[in-house]
Formats: sequence, C-alpha cells, structure tokens
Amino acid sequence: MTPIEIIVIIAAVLIVGGVIVKSIIDRKKGKTSCGCDCSNCSGSCSCCGTKNKEENSK
Repeated sequence: MTPIEIIVIIAAVLIVGGVIVKSIIDRKKGKTSCGCDCSNCSGSCSCCGTKNKEENSK
C-alpha cells in the first residue's frame, strides 16, 4: 500500500466514525433527524408533536 491509500482509508474511517458519534450524541440530547416535512413521521419529534397537539385541539 502506498501512503496515499493509507491516508484515504484513515480519512474515510474518521468521517464515518464522526457521523456515527454525532448521531449518538444527537440521540442522547433528544434531537431527531426529522425535518418536520416528512409524511411518514410518527409525530414523536418536538416539531411534529406540537403540530399534532394544535391540530387535535381545533
């Protein structure tokens, strides 16, 4: 293996690891990936949950 191949592999592992760590941290903080415009949302996110409460109270 040449040094450039090793650098590319290390960079790829760091990027994937960073994404995994960020998703774990966000989950621990209670954040979701919901953009509040999803049709398949269960309404459990903070944005859609407040929308559902407003719609039910009407």
